[in-house]
Amino acid sequence: GDQLENPPKSFAETEAEGGGAEGRNVGDAHLRARDETLRRAAARDLRAPEEGEGVPAAKYLENFVQAIFDTNPQLKGESLVLGGDGRFLNIQASETILRMAAANGIKRVITMPDFLASTPAISHLVRETKAKGAIILTASHNPGGADNDFGIKFNTENGGPAPTHVTDKIYEMTKSIEHYRIYEGAVDSSKFQRPGETTVGPMAVSIVDAVEEYSRLMKGIFDFDLLRNLVGRKDFSMVFDAMHGVAGPFARKIFVDDLGASPDSLLNADPLEDFGGLHPDPNLKYARSLVDRMKLDDDSPPPSSADSSPVPEFGAAADGDADRNMVAGKRFFVTPSDSLAIIAANAKEAIPYFKDGLKGIARSMPTSGAVDAVAKKLGLKMYEVPTGWKFFGNLMDAEMISICGEESFGTGSNHIREKDGIWAVLAWLSILAHHNRDPKKDLVSVEDIVRAHWATYGRSYYTRYDYEGVESDKADQMIDFLRSQFETMKKEVPGLSIADDFEYKDPVDGSLAQKQGIRLVFDDNSRVIFRLSGTGSEGATIRMYVEAFASPEVAAEGKEALAPLVGLGLSLSKLKEFTG
Repeated sequence: GDQLENPPKSFAETEAEGGGAEGRNVGDAHLRARDETLRRAAARDLRAPEEGEGVPAAKYLENFVQAIFDTNPQLKGESLVLGGDGRFLNIQASETILRMAAANGIKRVITMPDFLASTPAISHLVRETKAKGAIILTASHNPGGADNDFGIKFNTENGGPAPTHVTDKIYEMTKSIEHYRIYEGAVDSSKFQRPGETTVGPMAVSIVDAVEEYSRLMKGIFDFDLLRNLVGRKDFSMVFDAMHGVAGPFARKIFVDDLGASPDSLLNADPLEDFGGLHPDPNLKYARSLVDRMKLDDDSPPPSSADSSPVPEFGAAADGDADRNMVAGKRFFVTPSDSLAIIAANAKEAIPYFKDGLKGIARSMPTSGAVDAVAKKLGLKMYEVPTGWKFFGNLMDAEMISICGEESFGTGSNHIREKDGIWAVLAWLSILAHHNRDPKKDLVSVEDIVRAHWATYGRSYYTRYDYEGVESDKADQMIDFLRSQFETMKKEVPGLSIADDFEYKDPVDGSLAQKQGIRLVFDDNSRVIFRLSGTGSEGATIRMYVEAFASPEVAAEGKEALAPLVGLGLSLSKLKEFTG
């Protein structure tokens, strides 16, 4: 690495083990805290070595952060936002990053008490303060704690995830980096417990109330008076599960303090460094507190004599860093694809921010075509992009889309450049409030709204199968086999119109993303998709997505509609043969 020119006495440039992050999935911004040195000797590993002590064997944090600074020289002399989801090592890592930022010429860091903020709130702070980027400490929806995951994510000056060409440069730098720069003075932790101003060496640090800033943003998007009327109805009740992630303080401020919901409506609302042992992924498998409370499956226990409370009319959850969401009605689960479509269909009438209409809509390729039907009926441009929120950023910056989403419980709009769990919940509450403006009429429920949507736009029956912990070589072999069979399948499989490996040419900058997932598309728009995921904790994950579209006049059960396609997908891919 470059040497500091006449470095001040208070700065040190320390040797780092070259290639400390090599082989780790930097493109997905995940650095795993599974290394024994980092996990068991975190206190030593997350500070500069003392004189005569030598360099610890693993310095993944320092290596990766220095790689960010070295490959993004535009950060020098500018502002940077720093925060995380509160998982294990969040405070220690943040203090180390502060000292490194000071040594690397960052003029000002904007952070928050205990360095705790949601990913959407950090995206907003980048845009609001005109910072040049953000370092976010999160492993998203993956487990936390000493024996689980830790992650570092770099967002650029638009507030969104760094594009591929930026993360590629960071990754390449991690393989050859030899030094990192760090301010030798200590960070006074007491200065980071409440909003205020302080310094770390020559660098200014602003500690802001991220919850208040985010609440103010939401009040500029939604009609909080109308929402208060809904929440105050005697026939309405709600519950929100923060899964012991960072969403808790934001939910308490917005749902309880601002909208008047009962404090009892919040579940698992205190952020914990191990998420209370939960896997903070808001879906039917892991959000068990919400699933049981809303009676969403057959495994939900019946009400006990000690708990005679009725099932709430509305329920929602967010993941560890509060960018993903799950929405449900009483005994009624709303799929992420349907949620995106229904928000888009109702946005203009229900959400003041969209009163002039939507510019366009986008979805990730594996997400169902439910929102496509909305775009077609409303005369809106529809974009299909690869999986990864960064692909929406250019479309938003070019003012080509207003709302976007992914089937993996991510929904958002152009108010920031990240998906946004609390925003999605407020969007649903706004839709409910819009359909329940007359307090004298019976409550229009979540299920009523979804079924009315299906009657208007048709229904996409949709499911996803995750095959986790697959040996990477076997997963790659299966995908390669599918690629080799495209022409044969188009000749031999009745009704198959498209068999390809999805690629995307960005309409804004012309960049090309290739090999983004195997698509098998039929004449009736039914689809089977195969894709390898890099966001799990270990091994490869093969995802198989299956979709069948039914027009409004057709009624069928999901399993009945999808069973033939599931069987066909397993047969064509030879998934069982390849993975065992």
